[in-house]
Amino acid sequence: MKFKTRLRVTFISIILLPLLLTIMAFVMIAIYLMNYSQGFSLTDIDYSMMSENFREFTNTTDQAYYVLLDQVKEDSSRLEDKEYLDHINEEVSRKSTYIIVRKGDKMYYAGNKDAAQKIFEKLPAYGEENLSDDSGYFYNELEKYVKQIDFTFRDGTPGSVFIVTKVNSLISRHLLIDMFVAIIVILIFTSLMLTQWIHKGVFEPINELNVAMRKIKEGNFDYVLETDAKGEIGDLYRNYEDMRLRLKESTEENTQHEKQNKELVSNISHDLKTPITAIKGYVEGIMDGVADTPEKMDKYIKTIYNKAIDMDRLINELTTYSGIDNNRIPYNFHRINVADYFGDCVEEVGLDLEQRGIKLNYSNLVSPDTVVIADPEQMKKVINNIISNSVKYMDKPNGHIDIRILDEVDAIRVEIEDNGKGIAQKDLQKIFERFYRTDASRNSAQGGSGIGLSIVKKIIEDHGGYVWATAKEGEGTCMHFVLRKYIELQPGGTK
Repeated sequence: MKFKTRLRVTFISIILLPLLLTIMAFVMIAIYLMNYSQGFSLTDIDYSMMSENFREFTNTTDQAYYVLLDQVKEDSSRLEDKEYLDHINEEVSRKSTYIIVRKGDKMYYAGNKDAAQKIFEKLPAYGEENLSDDSGYFYNELEKYVKQIDFTFRDGTPGSVFIVTKVNSLISRHLLIDMFVAIIVILIFTSLMLTQWIHKGVFEPINELNVAMRKIKEGNFDYVLETDAKGEIGDLYRNYEDMRLRLKESTEENTQHEKQNKELVSNISHDLKTPITAIKGYVEGIMDGVADTPEKMDKYIKTIYNKAIDMDRLINELTTYSGIDNNRIPYNFHRINVADYFGDCVEEVGLDLEQRGIKLNYSNLVSPDTVVIADPEQMKKVINNIISNSVKYMDKPNGHIDIRILDEVDAIRVEIEDNGKGIAQKDLQKIFERFYRTDASRNSAQGGSGIGLSIVKKIIEDHGGYVWATAKEGEGTCMHFVLRKYIELQPGGTK
């Protein structure tokens, strides 16, 4: 339930609930007070009397008055019959009226003895003039309306019959006190009920959310909050769940990233240690005079040079990886001729491959004027990284690498294929991931930081192309990447 709806329900409840309970309390207390004052049972009460006015009360008295007056005129001796008097009293008692019969100065009959005792001494004397007609008499201090009929008993004793009606207001002092207490109880009950409702609907969910946030603070991202609630509380719970899942994912990514960084440092350290050790050994050999012939000296110098190139390549990989990680690889795009550019690249890498005893085959099947938009330096890293991988995993004595440039209408496709150890099919989709290595147990002969192909993928995708690999285990691997051609529009809008 929304907070706005909950506030509306609370506002309406604060008004209506106490009002309804107060009306119920008023009715019950009024009935109780009338029973207490008159001595009537609940079954003897006509609840309509609570809303009757003074005229209705006097009408009740008049009805009983005329019945008794007719009886006096017809046969006054019947008023000596207490069974008859009980019958008349029972009829009028439902309207808070009762009968008193006086014989001489003694009370002969009373329909309500307790109430009659209070007014008996104040009743008018036999034959008093102001009550000799049809008018009644109102005792203000007792709040009683009285009518009198005089008659004579059979033994000659003067008698009077009085019809007494209680006309006091139901709102008495006792009623006010009881109503005040009842209203206090009603307000306390309403407050407790609404407080409990708000506590269960608002404070309990907030407390649960507070516990969940403490769990997040402690690094526990597995504390789940589930709810079917609608409104703001439900939105809070669902937002917490979204936040928890994102924080958990981010934490796991950071942990993985930290692990990868440690692995990178370990890999780079290992790969740097190998050429540094070799350089150190060959330099010591030159200093100790071991290279005592021009041929040995030339061999030592070339080895030192190659190891320095390996170190430079590793440092470049680390620099490029840092750029990938921060998405800040610097690009200088130019229009480059495909035939000229790849021809120069093949000539450059061919010398190194020749020294390693690996044959390089190159074929260009695109038009001589084919142009692409690319960064020459970054594309050179792509070619070097792929060829470096081919050399690293070459396991055959007569190794060869084929570079092919193919025409794809609106694009060119570059294929670099070797006859090395190949890659298992299960690994093909993962080789472009950072730090993924097909040889889980690295060795100094192969080494590698594990980021070369991830750099290739990043650079090719930043050029608007895509890269993939095909391979057969034991036979070799072929790397493919595609770059879109640059097609200049003619003045007429044609290509």
